[in-house]
Amino acid sequence: MAAKRLPDTPEIRERWGAFAFTAENAALAKKIVDRYPPGRQQSAIIPLLDLAQRQVGAETKTQGWLPIPVIEYVARYLDMPYIRAYEVATFYTMFNLVPVGRFHVQVCGTTPCMLRGSDHVLAACYAKGMKKGHTTEDGLFTLTEVECLGACANAPMVQINDDNYEDLTFDSMTAVLDALAAGKQPKIGPQVDRITSCPEGGPTVLKEMQSENHDYRGEW
Repeated sequence: MAAKRLPDTPEIRERWGAFAFTAENAALAKKIVDRYPPGRQQSAIIPLLDLAQRQVGAETKTQGWLPIPVIEYVARYLDMPYIRAYEVATFYTMFNLVPVGRFHVQVCGTTPCMLRGSDHVLAACYAKGMKKGHTTEDGLFTLTEVECLGACANAPMVQINDDNYEDLTFDSMTAVLDALAAGKQPKIGPQVDRITSCPEGGPTVLKEMQSENHDYRGEW
């Protein structure tokens, strides 16, 4: 979630100034860094910032974000200037620069999704009390409108934390939000009768391939 300037307050410093990877994450961070040649450990900045954001999320029971002290910690871990880590964190929208809710609802508003009804998806979010760029009072949902998330064939769609929900309508988006609020896991992916981006209702050609690696050569 973008921000023009990262918040840096005494309260944030007090809360996150002693941040360090847990034992489990430290082992994972070492494994990630070891993928790169000696002296090239700074190439691990993106996965380590992601790892740090996930740890913050686990500690706060949210989707996670990157306080300045946490970015500073990752920069020190990789022996790189803070400003370079800051540049990465502020460039990629996968990193949240301000606190977010437990579920970060990212609604795609690019042309394919807009033409297929992203306004109805947003309306379902608004009906649950969400506002763009804000977190609901219960801390459950943060709403962001984003650009293309790469599922245009299944428009309209949203990304909520690490999962995509596709082929949405007002009603199906409402059902997804209701399930998450109730602590349930809604069906990930298309919300209609299809698998990934296959035709709705199932394949219309090469149907035999559903059950076996069928050899059509003798039929041509």
